[in-house]
Amino acid sequence: MITVVGMGAGAPVDAGVTDGAELVVGGRRHLDAVRLPDGAERIVLGPLAPALDTVERYVAGERPVVVLASGDPGFFGIVRVLAERFGAERLDVRPGVPSVAAAFARIGLPWDDAVVVSAHGRDPRTAVNLCRALPKVAVLTGPGAGPAELGAALRGHDRVLVVASALGCAGERVERVTPAEAAARDWGTAVSVVLCLDEARALGPVRTVAGGGREPAGWALDEAGFDHRDSMITKFEVRALALARLGPRPGELVWDVGAGSGSVAVECARLGAAVTAVEKTPDGVERVRANAAAHGVDVQVVHGAAPDVLAGLDGDPDAVFVGGGGRELPAVVTACARRARRTVVVALAALDRVPAVREALTGAGFGCDGVLLQSSRLAPLPGDVTRLAATNPVFLLWGVRSHGRTEGDDQ
Repeated sequence: MITVVGMGAGAPVDAGVTDGAELVVGGRRHLDAVRLPDGAERIVLGPLAPALDTVERYVAGERPVVVLASGDPGFFGIVRVLAERFGAERLDVRPGVPSVAAAFARIGLPWDDAVVVSAHGRDPRTAVNLCRALPKVAVLTGPGAGPAELGAALRGHDRVLVVASALGCAGERVERVTPAEAAARDWGTAVSVVLCLDEARALGPVRTVAGGGREPAGWALDEAGFDHRDSMITKFEVRALALARLGPRPGELVWDVGAGSGSVAVECARLGAAVTAVEKTPDGVERVRANAAAHGVDVQVVHGAAPDVLAGLDGDPDAVFVGGGGRELPAVVTACARRARRTVVVALAALDRVPAVREALTGAGFGCDGVLLQSSRLAPLPGDVTRLAATNPVFLLWGVRSHGRTEGDDQ
């Protein structure tokens, strides 16, 4: 039997938890905090594979093993590895208080509406994008993905970082800082968890299902749900297929280039993605911001003309939507395709520009496909009768990168 004990965050640990153990495994501070039985072997966790090999020898001989871990070892912890290697039936798990629960408790907030993401040993971009998109995120940090790195990536976003260090220990610190302040400091190795908050929305509504990501009730919303100028908006029929090809999801970054009303940007944000909308007209910028606010989502709006403005955008997007047209469209698509990790979707009305857009996508290593969308909507006529009213036809082209640049589905 392997007894897995969660420690730290102020939770008391049974003084006799290691009694009878012949092998005790854990971090140095955990091992120093307990009394080891006489004759028991002690392994300070470093590389995991050698420790697991030793555990396997003890388990094979039916000799008792105790593994010490932080907080709840079943929450982004060692229980997963042990269950995969030895089977869940061999584990006796005794959880402690998770660092996330302790951090939220210290600042007096519930966390049933928070999203928890691990950046420990993982690409931090998923954590960064969640922090950009959602109002309440807890980040389990690691080397290269601590408060300073998060702060640097979140400059310019209306967020507060709560950095909880050494939770449950004598040197415990819980500090509220801006992203810029976090980026300017050396936080050392004692950080337990970082909470990223939009303080205006930190106390969310009562929940029935835990977690911050709520599936929207629908998508491809009617144009009437957006403020737009002279019907200059991506129609919902086009938007439906564009969203299907973009595939926005939590932890990803989407660009909406030539955003117009921002309808695509808002829809991607409603599906949980972090979104940057690029719009060249001042009134369009305000319109995108107003539509995002009306739908209760965060969209970063950048005022500028593509393709030139794209070089200054932080982070490579997972997916890009390009709307509008104009002579610069092929250059815009080329610039987007150079940075897109997964897919680029382009909506255009002009047949003459289709070959150049296809060439831009294929030239960047994307497989290209597309359709001409033509639809007719039911429209009333006098006399209680109905006719079909045709909408303007639109070409929708999409490119999918043949060999993705993602590091794997680690969410």
